[in-house]
Amino acid sequence: MIKGRDIIIHLAVKYSGDWNKIYGAIKEKEPASREEIEASLAMVKSQAMTIIDEDYPEALKKIYKPPFVLFYYGEKALWNYDHNILAVIGSRQPSNYGVTMTRSIVTSLVEEHVMIVSGLAKGIDHIAHDTAIQHGGKTIAVLGSGIDRPYPSETKDTYEVMKRQQLVVSEYPGLVEPNKDNFPWRNRIIAGLSEAVFVSEAKKRSGTLITVGYALYLGKDVFVLPHPANVDNSGNRLIRDGAILVESGQDILDELKKTPHEEVLDVAPDPLPKNFI
Repeated sequence: MIKGRDIIIHLAVKYSGDWNKIYGAIKEKEPASREEIEASLAMVKSQAMTIIDEDYPEALKKIYKPPFVLFYYGEKALWNYDHNILAVIGSRQPSNYGVTMTRSIVTSLVEEHVMIVSGLAKGIDHIAHDTAIQHGGKTIAVLGSGIDRPYPSETKDTYEVMKRQQLVVSEYPGLVEPNKDNFPWRNRIIAGLSEAVFVSEAKKRSGTLITVGYALYLGKDVFVLPHPANVDNSGNRLIRDGAILVESGQDILDELKKTPHEEVLDVAPDPLPKNFI
């Protein structure tokens, strides 16, 4: 018997995870034969969770255009992690200072059971995931490509480890190719899954700032590592505009303790402006 979730997965596969096309198909009640639906389901190698499933994360129902389907590999229990959850984001080409401080801060956080969420991009994202794994922590990677197509190639080994021991997530099925528009779009999921965002290092014109924007829209704290004033970095401006300056993992832990885990993830934001991204 074909179920509603099967139809949603079929549309996600048919339209390569494109939210607007899936929404349009649902709105217009686009017809699909049993054979078409079964063929789409047979193409899915990963696990899949739809927005109508009971175990769909409540936090993601509150983000802008919540994903219709979450394709994933790994530890399903991490969807309902009962400790603090922090997004760690930053430059794809970090400085030695950014690398050193990210490793130090993430290490101290995972030792206190904070789960790290990031995008498995090269640079700060990869360092955050890898550090969490090395120190026995938990981490979630949100891909901007198909769930079976890790990108970039430098992160493939970490992707394979996370498929088995952590959690890898994408709203894009199978082998959907990396697309420059998908990476800023997936940042809403990173922000939605997290209680707060830590910006380790980001250039003045960085995609990291899109994740910051989603976090602020959701009413979440933004923590920023300060940098020298004579380098290309947006962190100091974020601090000037109200972000919380942090110099250690303990600074972040102290801030996270101020608001209960459940309260942060239970915020229902106002609609995003149509021209947000």
